[in-house]
Amino acid sequence: MSMDQGPQHPFPVDMEGRAMVPDPRGNTGYVEQYRGGYGYPNYPVFDAKPEDAGFDFYKYLRILMKYRWLIAASLFSCIGIAIVVTLLMVPIYRSTTSIQIDREAMSIVKVDGLQPDEGQVGALEFYQTQYELLSSRSLAERVVSTIGLVEDKDFNVETPSLINTIKEFVLGTSTTEASADIDPATEQSAKLRKVVDRMTKTLVVAPVRGSKIVKVSIDHPNPKVAQRIANGYAEVFIADNLDRRFDATAYARKFLEDRLAQLKQKLEVSERDLVKYAEAQGIIQLDNNKNLSASDLEAINLKLSEARGERVKRELLWKQAQATDGLGLKEILDSEAVQENRKLRTQLAAEYQQKLAIYKPAFPEMAQLRNQIKELDLQVRSEVSSIKQSIEAGYLAAKEEEETLQSQLDVSKTDVVDQRNRSIEYNILQREVDTNRTLYDGLLQRYKEIGVAGGIGTNNISIVDKAALPQFPRFPRPLLNVGLAAIAGLLLGCIAALGLDYLDDSFKTPEDIERELGLSVLGVVPKPEHGNTVEEEMADPRSSISEAMRSLRTALQFSTSEGLPRTLLVTSSKPSEGKTTNSIHLAYTLARVGQNVLLIDGDLRNASIHRRMKISNEFGLTNYLAGSKRPEEVVQATDTERLVIMTSGPLPPNPVELLASPKLPALLAMAAESFDIVIIDGPPVMGLADSPVMGSIVQATMVVVAANETRRNTVRVALKRLQVGRANIIGAVLSKFDVVQSGYGYGYGYGDYSYHSYGQKELQDLRT
Repeated sequence: MSMDQGPQHPFPVDMEGRAMVPDPRGNTGYVEQYRGGYGYPNYPVFDAKPEDAGFDFYKYLRILMKYRWLIAASLFSCIGIAIVVTLLMVPIYRSTTSIQIDREAMSIVKVDGLQPDEGQVGALEFYQTQYELLSSRSLAERVVSTIGLVEDKDFNVETPSLINTIKEFVLGTSTTEASADIDPATEQSAKLRKVVDRMTKTLVVAPVRGSKIVKVSIDHPNPKVAQRIANGYAEVFIADNLDRRFDATAYARKFLEDRLAQLKQKLEVSERDLVKYAEAQGIIQLDNNKNLSASDLEAINLKLSEARGERVKRELLWKQAQATDGLGLKEILDSEAVQENRKLRTQLAAEYQQKLAIYKPAFPEMAQLRNQIKELDLQVRSEVSSIKQSIEAGYLAAKEEEETLQSQLDVSKTDVVDQRNRSIEYNILQREVDTNRTLYDGLLQRYKEIGVAGGIGTNNISIVDKAALPQFPRFPRPLLNVGLAAIAGLLLGCIAALGLDYLDDSFKTPEDIERELGLSVLGVVPKPEHGNTVEEEMADPRSSISEAMRSLRTALQFSTSEGLPRTLLVTSSKPSEGKTTNSIHLAYTLARVGQNVLLIDGDLRNASIHRRMKISNEFGLTNYLAGSKRPEEVVQATDTERLVIMTSGPLPPNPVELLASPKLPALLAMAAESFDIVIIDGPPVMGLADSPVMGSIVQATMVVVAANETRRNTVRVALKRLQVGRANIIGAVLSKFDVVQSGYGYGYGYGDYSYHSYGQKELQDLRT
């Protein structure tokens, strides 16, 4: 493809003789030349969007997936340390006995119960005293003496701990060496004190909150010794209370036996008097404390209420039937015979009206239809009359039933009044019987409870559960230790991962660019699959990179109000971010859908397009800017139809001066008339003025950011430099995106879609 040769200055000039160049951004009118570039309207200054206040679950999931091997290493390291430490620990067994402690004071005749009121003043002090007694040294000495722990070798065995082993190794002496000869009495006292001290250290007294239960536990390396001491503690603690409780229990039982005998005799006399009076007066009492007459009255009254309601309902229905001549009653309308007759009459009437248009009323067939209609009317009236008679009969029956029940109710009322007059004395005797029975039952229950308490010496302390032989050590617990170590390893690994991610200020996901830079992400270009090159991926239309380029092409079509920008600068903040690769393959992608594309190598310091495309770089952009060549002499056709390339040409010593000349805007203006889009592969922004100069000339600028490589502050500075040059930054492209490292796909798994079933249709749509 060639461009026509134009005049040396094909543009109008202003009053001062400066060239007025058409705006290569596609805007109408001209822009004035100024020092080093051309003036453009002011564009919004770059500013990053604020950090989202909400919790981003996928962000942290990506971080954890990225550092999954670090987290796994931390997890297994902590588990390994926990296993080693657990194996070096001496197993300790715990045996526990449960005892119940009640208040000392007992209520003998108080009906509320035997146990004292827990809300009384001093209840807290009482239980606290019991807990201190269980933990006291005097009780410990009694336990030691009772079960003979002073000479018990199983209890007094020295268990070498890891710390003692280290001490012995360092000091070279044993920590259990015997002391010099001392007095036997003093030695026995020292042994007792030592044993008591050792046992009190292993004793755990744990009251169960909200109950009277106290758990007494003993820890020891020998499970049988721990069981024996725990049971001994409970038995010794109970034995201290038995003697004081016996006399009080015996007195309470004697007192209750005398009172029960008196109440039993009094109850028998009152029951006998009650039965004798009921027989004399003919009073029959039911189980629910109601006499027979009252029960009959209640039943008749209930039936009368139901009969009266039924009579009122039927009376209203009968009055309605009398007031209605036609078919207004619901009972008539619901009659199947009436409904069937009415339906048949409607059909005959319709047939009569239909045939009336053909025959005269005197015609025999018409007369027959009229007779049938009259017969149906007579049947309906007969059915209506029968229904009304049925309603009247129901009303009269309900009225008669109501009158009968009313007469029975009047008779029952008289019987109930008479029964009540005769039940006054009966009720007095009944209350006396109930009172005596209540007192007797209460004292009998109290007597049984005291009898049970007396069976164990009326002690207020009892064993709930005896200590069982522990089957597994309480400490160490391998599963618990490994579980805690696993949790600690995961936490340490996650903290390390979050810390490393915090220190890594590169852009990892498209959301980072949108959040930190406030730019729209036009596309995400993934890394090539393992062992492939970008060119090999682009050769496969079903590859993820090919699909990413098609997605970028689509995004560019909506990047400006006019659609695809006519002139586009592709740049980056630093070298090796993928701008040249994206420029080349974007140009290929646009050309394949019918767009006329001019690709210009604008990196006049490190040109690379000619090497990537394997074409000559003898003539190029610098030849045109220097005035030695015309535009059509420095462009080269490619194997791809509609794609033309302008290489950089010989690299000049002063690239900025060439780029700031008026020839570059003129070239872009002419190219915009011949091509659908002009793509310039620009140099990096940092440290160079080339890209800001070109950004002020082109219609749109696209920034390429390498994932997990480019620091955020570097991109911010680069964008500010572009804005100072009044570049129209339309968005960014995240290149070298590692889907696996990101932890989740971001929806960029393009390779899963069939190019032949999806891509070809998209190409056809774009061509049309």
